[in-house]
Amino acid sequence: MLTASNVFMTFAWYGHLRFKKVPLLLAILVSWLIALPEYSLQVPANRWGHGQFTAAQLKLIQEVITLGVFCVFSVFYLREGLKWNYLAGFCLMGAAVWVVFK
Repeated sequence: MLTASNVFMTFAWYGHLRFKKVPLLLAILVSWLIALPEYSLQVPANRWGHGQFTAAQLKLIQEVITLGVFCVFSVFYLREGLKWNYLAGFCLMGAAVWVVFK
């Protein structure tokens, strides 16, 4: 559920970047409509996960999922490359996961 919610949120936050000629207000409204299903997935996922994971662990899981989803989105939707330093930073986030779960 967290992965699906992140797909929606990534499109809500960054999908409009391919449509820069669309008026800003319309981009905001469409983004809000896309974000509604995201919240419908994320809120129950966090509720069900809390107890098995702490809130801090849930947040870090969500951030790592977000980075993975964003990498795919950036390459295939926005047609932007991933530079080595982006990937190195994402790996450091992976190290953060290890630290938090130890």
